[in-house]
Amino acid sequence: MNELSLLAINLTRRCNLACPHCYLDADSLNEANEEELGTYEACDLLAQVAKMGYSTMVVLTGGEPLVRQDLEQIARYGVDLGLPIVVGTNGVMLNRKRVRSLKAAGVSGLGISLDSLDPNCHDRFRGLPGAWHKTMAGIDHCRHEGLDFQLHFTVTTENTHELAEIAQFAASSGARVLNVFFVICTGRGATHNQLSLQRHEEILEELVTLQRRHPQCIVRPRCAPQFKRVSLGQKSASVTNLISGREGDGCVAGLHYCRVTSTGDVTPCPYLSESVGNVRNTQIADLWNAAPAFKTLREGTLSGKCGVCEFRELCGGCRAAAVAAGGALMDQDPGCVYQPVGGGTIVPLLAAANSAISWTPAAQSRLARVPASLQKMLRKRAEVFARENGHSAVTVEHLKTMAARRFGPAGPPRNSE
Repeated sequence: MNELSLLAINLTRRCNLACPHCYLDADSLNEANEEELGTYEACDLLAQVAKMGYSTMVVLTGGEPLVRQDLEQIARYGVDLGLPIVVGTNGVMLNRKRVRSLKAAGVSGLGISLDSLDPNCHDRFRGLPGAWHKTMAGIDHCRHEGLDFQLHFTVTTENTHELAEIAQFAASSGARVLNVFFVICTGRGATHNQLSLQRHEEILEELVTLQRRHPQCIVRPRCAPQFKRVSLGQKSASVTNLISGREGDGCVAGLHYCRVTSTGDVTPCPYLSESVGNVRNTQIADLWNAAPAFKTLREGTLSGKCGVCEFRELCGGCRAAAVAAGGALMDQDPGCVYQPVGGGTIVPLLAAANSAISWTPAAQSRLARVPASLQKMLRKRAEVFARENGHSAVTVEHLKTMAARRFGPAGPPRNSE
């Protein structure tokens, strides 16, 4: 059975910005669509997810989710069910009062979009003068209120030169993660200027370098499963990229991840628009376990060069990119420059190691102090680390050693209070 590790819920299509790359082609700030999932429906969906028993991380996003006045109510309901809840926002509406409200609701953190350190560039990309200053203020509010946050940077031909500066800013600002997104040609992004394949590859190589340079902040690409191949080629020590098959940075659409739209349709990922069913008339567990598209993604055979690539178990190619280019779900990824050399399939370390790893009570207690949005990833890292050292249980010493290797003697950064 495939574990649903991550669920994105588009609570609304409404948005206060007009970004040219938006996969939803999100609407302006009009009245709520009567077909939008209501408070009860959203909470019932979270109850169904919790019942599945996977401790699924849920991302509440949009559109712009902060336009919903019931956002905190929905988030609190999910938190009370034991689900890690993260909110994805453009940051424009993040005043201090709203940050405090979200923190009080128990959200694990926020994902905030920042596409340039140049206000004019960011505002032009986001379609609203003054957006940059409001987003930067929102980041400051999160830091001052002690609410964890990630930064989301969408890389384009206009801002690729800023990548190193953005990574430095993310690390110095206290961001837990810098997610670097690559535009998929869907929604308004269908007409967006695309990076060349060679530039795409160069950016992935630069991200490996930035991971090493900023160990206090996780730097990772999104929608670029080829990163695992690049990371392996540079002999990166990033466990996120190497240990767990397509989890981490490979394509997990339909394997460990899916999306629910604002009207209840379920798709393998936000960039794949074809619905496998609707949560208004079918339990999400039934769709997750039995939808034909999900079965194809889990059991189907990749075609083209993806099908013969030695990295197919680690990467899988971007399924949405294949469909956006006019292909079938399992066709080769048109955004990959790599040509397979015919070697043996590279097997994920976790797939090759089946021995069970337990946790000591002290290690469990220490793990519980980590932000909920990062616990699942850290758990997998620690179990691989213990196994590689010939141990059958994760201990506090394992966690201390891992922290020292990543963050140095000072240990991981702490939230400001």
